[in-house]
Amino acid sequence: MKKIRTIAFAVGLTALVSVGSGAALADVQGWLNWRGPAGTGISQEKKLPTTLTAPLWSVKLAGGGTPVIANGKVYALGYDGIGADLQEVLLCADAETGKKLWEKRFSDYLSDITYDRYAIGSPTVDPETGNVYMLTSAGIFACFTADGKPVFSNAMMETLGRLTFTNGRTGAPTILDDLVIVRGITSNWGGDGAAMDRLYAFDKKNGKLVWSCSPGLAPKDNTFGLPIFSWRNGKQVFYSGAGDGSMIAVNARTGEPIWRYPISAGGMNATVVMYKNTKGEETAICVHADENIDASNAGRMTAVKVLSEPKPAEPLTPGAAPGPPVLNKSSEAWRNDDLSAVSSTPVLVGRNLYLTDKTGFLDCVDAETGKILWKQKLAPDQLHASPTYAEGKLYVPFQNGLFYILKPGVTGAQVLAKTQLAGRCIGAPSVYNGKVYVFSTERLYCYGKPGGKPMAAIASVGEPKKFAGPTVALQIVPSEVILRPGEKVKLSIRGIDANGFVTETFDASKATFEQYVPPTAKVRALLDAKFENGEIVGGAKSSAGAYQATLNGFKGIMRGRVLTALPYTEDFESFNPTEQDTLLPEAKFAYPPLPWIGARFKFDVRELEGNKVFAKTLDNIFFQRATVFFGHPDEKNYTFEADVMVDGNRRTKSTVGLINQRYYIILNGNADELEVNSNQERIKATVPFKIQSKTWYRMKTRVDVAASGSGMVRAKVWKKEDPEPTAWTIEVPHKSAHTVGAPGLFGFAPQSLYKVYIDNISVKPN
Repeated sequence: MKKIRTIAFAVGLTALVSVGSGAALADVQGWLNWRGPAGTGISQEKKLPTTLTAPLWSVKLAGGGTPVIANGKVYALGYDGIGADLQEVLLCADAETGKKLWEKRFSDYLSDITYDRYAIGSPTVDPETGNVYMLTSAGIFACFTADGKPVFSNAMMETLGRLTFTNGRTGAPTILDDLVIVRGITSNWGGDGAAMDRLYAFDKKNGKLVWSCSPGLAPKDNTFGLPIFSWRNGKQVFYSGAGDGSMIAVNARTGEPIWRYPISAGGMNATVVMYKNTKGEETAICVHADENIDASNAGRMTAVKVLSEPKPAEPLTPGAAPGPPVLNKSSEAWRNDDLSAVSSTPVLVGRNLYLTDKTGFLDCVDAETGKILWKQKLAPDQLHASPTYAEGKLYVPFQNGLFYILKPGVTGAQVLAKTQLAGRCIGAPSVYNGKVYVFSTERLYCYGKPGGKPMAAIASVGEPKKFAGPTVALQIVPSEVILRPGEKVKLSIRGIDANGFVTETFDASKATFEQYVPPTAKVRALLDAKFENGEIVGGAKSSAGAYQATLNGFKGIMRGRVLTALPYTEDFESFNPTEQDTLLPEAKFAYPPLPWIGARFKFDVRELEGNKVFAKTLDNIFFQRATVFFGHPDEKNYTFEADVMVDGNRRTKSTVGLINQRYYIILNGNADELEVNSNQERIKATVPFKIQSKTWYRMKTRVDVAASGSGMVRAKVWKKEDPEPTAWTIEVPHKSAHTVGAPGLFGFAPQSLYKVYIDNISVKPN
């Protein structure tokens, strides 16, 4: 067992203790994440600015998150450019001067983001290695060294079915010892096919998936609150708001949900704050701005006793809910229905909670009772930005661009300084080396004096991790894989105790693996793979499924997909529609191919005119618009063809399309147009094309990218029975072309009225 050490850590509010890798305490100094050294929004720095007359420096870069600082470098996730060539930017600059040291650029693709709602999230720096982690609006989860060298990258939209939404909120990665945790609403495959607010823990050094977690019910909003860590009966636990409107408690080592407490009719976006009351009870405090599930009013701040045990006999909602056990109202320490915040997170100083609410007030709240001690109007409203506390002062940005320095007192706050920043402020300020950094939607600002001496990192204190108990199960890493035929991925197998802590590491080559089908599986499919010398090796055919490993009497499960190399074809004739349609009792269907991402509940396979076809479902209006991926995210330089058909009448028709290298190519039935887009506000080009319902068309598309990085998206469409036209129907140039991307399908059944049909898929390398 390696020596146990404590670290000054990214997001935990209480002590976070890790089993070290030999690095010294606090190797990396700075404000390493969204809420600072202890995850509380509090800094122990001194000699901070008290005036805002002029910034020390500013950089023209728009952003909606928090800049983070490590060892004299500031890392900021922003965006730059206009129109089709707008890109998100991970900037690394000198923290003293703002001089750019390096940057990484990422194009948006296949997203729903509107009104330039980009970079509403923050990078995170690992306190051990100094590596920088970030998540783009389109779902690229990437890690770089402090010098900008790539460590790993994961296109989560295409690998895990991560969905995008108009508001573009991504939040920030969270470091826990050897794990890095990110979240999002995903619609993956198999048991994870339903759209859920999920958290994913990866090995921070290589990006391999360690665990995933589906802690709630069907989401109502995409939540970007961060997990906050504590201890519960020997388990290291995190607390967070969730997309289904609950507060959740989850084992941070395994992803196992412990409980949920339903509160809001919308997603819970503000990050939880932990407080130990005068009775010695630890409480998790959250705030939201949506309608409450047990009242008609909107907004509430709630304190939940974290050691509460679920009482199924007294459910908060009628009936037995699936998922983790549900707490009832007796778990509340207090509630206040006069407090409401969209996603602004309070900062806790002693027992005073300072909150910027949605109406632009700064509220001082007693964390013991929930009583409002005082309120002070500072702006017309507030959205995401959170206050930061240091040296007895609050640094508070607002949605309208006002930035305050305030000295809180017994009856109110004294305004020490106030300035109007260019643009809006959505992210929280950060503090480092006597300076305060804040983002607006136009510039990155640094206030303070030049020079100074960075303060040593704060060593966390709190309950140490106990030595692990006896092994009870195996944890296989990666817990989920994507393989090409013949591709090998090295496995690591470790024993874990009843609390989820690692007990020992096993030789993966000594384990026996057998195919495993979950008892609840809708599709009883098997993964085509084999195991050699501690590696999993992809088989020859496209497949998906799970394996159970056994070693020394202990068991663990991993799952994966094999995605065949191009060329790829599918005509659906091998499917056997035997499932009963709930809307049409006389109709039968088959579930979609299991390895396909995002297909479950949104598409199925049906008999139509003597053929098997891929059809859009109509039974859930929330799935009226659906994107499916069936190939590897690294595919490029291919031609994609398929037969497509829309349904409808003169007033309303469905829409069908293909996805080629992160571009939608769609037949828009309502508009009678052939359209190419990637995000409709960034890239959208159309040509008229008269579309007849219940008529099969052949669609063909390819993307060509030049050495300069510019590209051309080409597509042609013709009636299936007609000869292929020589000319392309549409050609769309893109200066910053997408160079890779999984092939996929798109269907839109407006108001779930009319189906979309696809058949005879063919993807060939150019």
